[in-house]
Amino acid sequence: MAETAIPKALVAGGKASATLIEAQGLSLFYGTAQALKNISFNIGEKVVTAFIGPSGCGKSTLLNMVAGFDAPTRGEIRAYGAPVSSPSPKRAVVFQEPALFPWYSVYENVVFGPKTQGQSAQTYRPLAERIIEQVGLKGFASHYPAELSGGMKQRVGIARVLAMQPELLLMDEPFGSLDAQTRTLMQELLLAVWERQQQTVLFITHDIEEALLLADTVYVMTARPGRIKKRIAVELARPRTIEATTSPVFNALKREVLALIREESVRADAETALE
Repeated sequence: MAETAIPKALVAGGKASATLIEAQGLSLFYGTAQALKNISFNIGEKVVTAFIGPSGCGKSTLLNMVAGFDAPTRGEIRAYGAPVSSPSPKRAVVFQEPALFPWYSVYENVVFGPKTQGQSAQTYRPLAERIIEQVGLKGFASHYPAELSGGMKQRVGIARVLAMQPELLLMDEPFGSLDAQTRTLMQELLLAVWERQQQTVLFITHDIEEALLLADTVYVMTARPGRIKKRIAVELARPRTIEATTSPVFNALKREVLALIREESVRADAETALE
């Protein structure tokens, strides 16, 4: 497949944005098995970028490399021009399971990062209180994780990461374990938080509607070894609401992404049958 040139500046809301993350020629091998092949992409500031593709295509592996947890076999990732070689609080991760400290209250979980970084209470307290309110947990600051629903725990997980004020928010299928109704509420929450925070987000998902609703750019990946099959600009106005999923533009994009992923899933099944 011919490579598509990746622009140095991406566009969100009609405005050019500087490049925060630049990935060039990423490939990853586990022994002789290749997981990722020649992946290149840029992520601009203050945009939401989603990766979607068939199961096992390497989406989460790619996120782990951007986070600094894993290193590519070939290629390079740069954050603001500096090579990514290890994890950094500037690139914070929200996982599918929030992994909260059960012995800490909501507030204590949220301020754990800033306290560990040595920030004063005068600095982190008003920020934490504001973020707790923004994620819809006002009145629950003194509650413990065992007293919260799954959706509320994930809100705490998001608030905890936002309190660290990262340059890049990495979200690895954060709503994947939630029921459909709660998942929709969390998507609406993330849209509202993004409007306030203007956070740069890299979002991994299996859900086509979720990717298109949340993102400014969607990268569709091939079956293993994962490559970029197509980069799609989501030209839907912000602020967005769940009602955007009923628009003709949205449904045309959904059909396009669905066809791309189905093509890859069929190819992967055929190759598996021949083994």
